[in-house]
Amino acid sequence: MRTRTRHLVAALAAGLLAIPLAACAGNDRMGGNGFTVGLLLPSRSVPRWEHFDKPLIEKRLKDLCPRCGLEYANADNDATRQQQQMTSMITKGARVLILDAADTRALRSSIQQARTAGVPVIAYDRLAEGPISGYVSFDGAKVGKLQAEALLKAMGDRANGGDVVMMNGDPTSANAAWFRKGALSVLTGKVNIRRSYDTPGWSMDNAHANMSAAIAALGPGRIDGVLAANDTMAAGVIAALKSAQVRRLPPVTGQDADLDAVRRIIKGEQLMTVYKPFAAEAAAAAAMAVALGRGESLRDIATTTTDSLTTRHIPTVLLAPRAVTAANIRQTLVKDRLYTIEQICTPQLRPACEKAGLDDHGATG
Repeated sequence: MRTRTRHLVAALAAGLLAIPLAACAGNDRMGGNGFTVGLLLPSRSVPRWEHFDKPLIEKRLKDLCPRCGLEYANADNDATRQQQQMTSMITKGARVLILDAADTRALRSSIQQARTAGVPVIAYDRLAEGPISGYVSFDGAKVGKLQAEALLKAMGDRANGGDVVMMNGDPTSANAAWFRKGALSVLTGKVNIRRSYDTPGWSMDNAHANMSAAIAALGPGRIDGVLAANDTMAAGVIAALKSAQVRRLPPVTGQDADLDAVRRIIKGEQLMTVYKPFAAEAAAAAAMAVALGRGESLRDIATTTTDSLTTRHIPTVLLAPRAVTAANIRQTLVKDRLYTIEQICTPQLRPACEKAGLDDHGATG
């Protein structure tokens, strides 16, 4: 993937969320017609898709285009099912599709089918092959770098020549390779990557099995850190370490700010997660969908362009991820109202929450 930055606006997220609603509603009154936007998400195994992305996109779409409707489908990690879902949406008359591809290569023919039918496709969170009309995501290299930097810091003296296991994402996802490349740009030459696994479906069970294999091969005391690409896999890694009766857990990274992961961070079981402000990503995707549905340019929305293996100069919004540890949960996740302190701090976690400065139960920060 090659990205060319045209113009980077520091306040992009705020700008996307502040797109004037009156202007959008005015177009509806003039034309009188809304349209259907199809939203295709890849799985339920990663909680964020159903808990955050879907409702945020739906709400922002309604804000920008009150007469527009949303047709939703989840592929449950099945690329063939997602192809059928795309065909169904095109047949039913969806004017625009927002697609997070279950398999970025396998969906290429379906994206071409949409183009032939005059239906633009916005790639959401991961870049699929084929004639994509717009792309919204986070800087994947930065995600990997944030994870690796936090891991090295937590490893302390063992960051120089220590032994690390990498639990990478699904090999069919372009993002998995992007995250891995970013992480390796920090880790290479500093630690020994003793085992590196791809994890089909970003699955907790697959991560658990792979981590169990790494422990068996290396020994429970020979693993100084684990670079887990997301929180679901981090859960599998930590469960495997506990099953092997590892007394002192090595630092384990994550991504997506899942609630269970935030609680693991508070408990000291997981080192960190990478928070990707979902509201800004959803806002950008909804704004692109409304613009494309009305036949408008993405010039005022996209801040950069991206080249895929098949398509050049795709209008793109790339947002900045943030590292979250126990020390800054309040300043990130609570401040952005992703979770309340009451949601994070269960009764069992209250002592740990107090230690982390999260002691005003029920407050939203």
